Amino acid sequence: MARRFVVEADGGSRGNPGPAGYGAVVLDAETGEPLAEVAEYIGTATNNVAEYKGLIAGLRAAYALDPAAEVRVRMDSKLVIEQMSGRWKIKHPDMRPLAAEAKAIMPPGQLTYEWIPREKNKHADRLANEAMDAGKRGERWQPKVPPGGTLGAAGAPAASAPLAGAPGAAALSASAGPAAPADEALAEPAATGAPAVRWGSADLGTPATFVLLRHGETPLTPEKRFSGSGGTDPGLSDVGRHQAERVAAALAARGTIQAIVTSPLRRCRETADAVARRLGLDVRVEEGLRETDFGAWEGLTFAEVKERYPDDLEAWLASTKVAPTGGGESFATVTRRVALARDKLIARYTGRTVLLVTHVTPIKTLVRLALGAPPETLFRMELSAASLSAVAYYADGNASLRLLNETAHLR
Repeated sequence: MARRFVVEADGGSRGNPGPAGYGAVVLDAETGEPLAEVAEYIGTATNNVAEYKGLIAGLRAAYALDPAAEVRVRMDSKLVIEQMSGRWKIKHPDMRPLAAEAKAIMPPGQLTYEWIPREKNKHADRLANEAMDAGKRGERWQPKVPPGGTLGAAGAPAASAPLAGAPGAAALSASAGPAAPADEALAEPAATGAPAVRWGSADLGTPATFVLLRHGETPLTPEKRFSGSGGTDPGLSDVGRHQAERVAAALAARGTIQAIVTSPLRRCRETADAVARRLGLDVRVEEGLRETDFGAWEGLTFAEVKERYPDDLEAWLASTKVAPTGGGESFATVTRRVALARDKLIARYTGRTVLLVTHVTPIKTLVRLALGAPPETLFRMELSAASLSAVAYYADGNASLRLLNETAHLR
């Protein structure tokens, strides 16, 4: 007989949108015993996004305990319950990928949904507020109930059920998915990224595979000038167009690309169009894949920035929370943006191989998060123009780096 769980989930936003977090608890349906708790601060978001994040985290925690369990979800969000039950249409574009992600965790035949009043959802509400409070302090929420066990003496986890190692507050179990994007204040290290590598189900199905293509050369590339999303938006040079055709031919020969998504910036759109013509595919634009805004450094070389803004450059190199001079983006801010785009694309392209045409920082960020590596890793990777990298994302939330900076097609 299948085990039966109750998942109670909640999310909140102090401002809507504002500082947000979620919480969820998995209960034994027979005894009411808490089996796992999960919560996380997710930065600035709306109530609805936080509530969906709580549902996703709760379902993943239940799946980790028993993938075959029957699960009854109880939430005080009428919107989430009615949409997930299929009685209400999902009209908001931000909700669709979250709902798709939730639906992909467990077979629908194992799930039922029930709306409950807020006063009956106090456990999950408390966890969500604890996560938001921890985020305000610059800390990560820590679980009190270990996965699969109850509290021991004096509120400590029972010795027979040690906590699983996890780099992020939400990573409690073998199939916890990629952690929700962290706020900039929490982006040092691993607050936004993949869970620790853990063995999951033997058959995880076909992963969503992102083939990451850096755009071809622009006139600024050989001079190694800062070229982000706040500059002149240069197009490809003659060399860059040749590189785009070479990589298009290589990808056509492989025959594995099923969809193409690009940054909105011109150099990426031109590269993506060259591949799309060869493969006969349409191109979708994803704003989250654009390059960092380098502020006043746009168009300058590293030496020029060092001469004009020495203190700012030194601070920027020392911390991913520091933005370039003149209102640019910190790498922590870019990490949050890229992680949101990643989660949305994983939900949209489950089991498919997708070409993402983007830039140095987004590619390095996706690689870093897949590896669970610290932020300073961004400064320790080389990515050539028109190079290929690849990351696979599995149903249990684990990610696998399959390729980095391949340029054989250009030689």
